[in-house]
Amino acid sequence: MFPADAQTLCEHMTTGLAVLDAELRVRWANPALGERLGRSAARCHGAALTELAPALVDAAQRCLREQRRLHLREMTLGSAPALQVPAEVLLQPLSDGTLLLELLPAAATNGADYGPGLRTLAHELLNPLAGMRGAAQLLERDALAPAQRELASLIREEADRLAALAARLLRPPSAASPSAFDVHEPLQRVAALLAAQPDAPRVLRDYDPSLPPAQGDAERILQLLLNLARNAHEAGARTLTLRTRAEIGTRLPGAHRVLRIEVQDDGHGVMPELRARLFEPWVSGRSDGTGLGLALARAIAREHGGELDYAPADPGSLFVLRLPQAEAMP
Repeated sequence: MFPADAQTLCEHMTTGLAVLDAELRVRWANPALGERLGRSAARCHGAALTELAPALVDAAQRCLREQRRLHLREMTLGSAPALQVPAEVLLQPLSDGTLLLELLPAAATNGADYGPGLRTLAHELLNPLAGMRGAAQLLERDALAPAQRELASLIREEADRLAALAARLLRPPSAASPSAFDVHEPLQRVAALLAAQPDAPRVLRDYDPSLPPAQGDAERILQLLLNLARNAHEAGARTLTLRTRAEIGTRLPGAHRVLRIEVQDDGHGVMPELRARLFEPWVSGRSDGTGLGLALARAIAREHGGELDYAPADPGSLFVLRLPQAEAMP
């Protein structure tokens, strides 16, 4: 079980949490889990998983048997039709033989809700970003050389962009207002930001200049692409290739035409044992990594009606972003 102070924290979380014993009976549950399943936490205590969420029994047994974490998306939970709710489920075996069950709303899988962990992180980032912006403004004002002013301006603009991202994570989910944008503009921005970093990889551009606009939020796509580029840099890439194409024969829900953006690097690549879970939060090949960058990148792709996929390269990694083409204006 959790220590007392951890239990107190979990009581106030919006993620539904429960600890199940080896017989898959609830030893402890927080109020959010009861809310997800349409009953009080007290009524969950001692209940069997077969009663609370029959659809999870097989996965929970497999999790305990194989002693590995399972991530289930778009599950329908509840023992009766009136109580059934869509959810994203995490199952984690614990060292004492019990099982940790986490229930998140299904909206979290498409980027509409980033969860309490990311919102807390966003809140903590706002103050240092404000200080960074102020320092960059002073440097921009007092710098003598044009190159120094340009770098200071770049720092200020990035602080503004990150502050806007943090503010977005703190706001309740809302419908986006997508617009048409040229996919090459965020790619050019990525190249410029990489060039300003020490020991940056060489950027090769392989663009199709005839591509029509994509549909979405250019700033959000910039964030996605930056996450991919920075991961490549941290993986020791010496060359980064940015490629755009129109993709034939691929369909996205609600989109007749698909645009393909590739970010390919020659870095260390991804260990085979991590590839199946690469886009899950907290999964990282680096000891100091959080795994949030790729999780957020895929969430952004999906909130645009697109998809982000990974494939190993020789050497390095290839990430493929597919986005819907903007509808032609009448």
